[in-house]
Amino acid sequence: QVQLVESGGGLVQSGGSLRLSCAASGFTFTRYWMYWVRQAPGKGLEWVSAFNTGGGGTYYADSVKGRFTISRDNAENTVYLQMNSLKPEDTALYYCARSLPYSDSPLDYWGKGTLVTVSS
Repeated sequence: QVQLVESGGGLVQSGGSLRLSCAASGFTFTRYWMYWVRQAPGKGLEWVSAFNTGGGGTYYADSVKGRFTISRDNAENTVYLQMNSLKPEDTALYYCARSLPYSDSPLDYWGKGTLVTVSS
């Protein structure tokens, strides 16, 4: 079955870095866009970044642009999120999700998330 398993979260000081990983299984990884979405304590979901299926297209929310980098290893079925210059407002549960590469496709599978806490 489809599984998305995030790892790499933890506690880091403001200005520090973390690298999140999302290991995917149970589906043809190269057919799907992959996403990172976060939820800060007491707030709603916020889309963070996406990586398309071909051509290496990457997309970022304005709040993380220039600080976060998404990448994917299709041989390892893994998507990464390198987070640099972390701020306390980046504290959140970070989820990995997927969608088919069509404009109206929902994010249909999500991982359980990995917690990132940035101390000031």
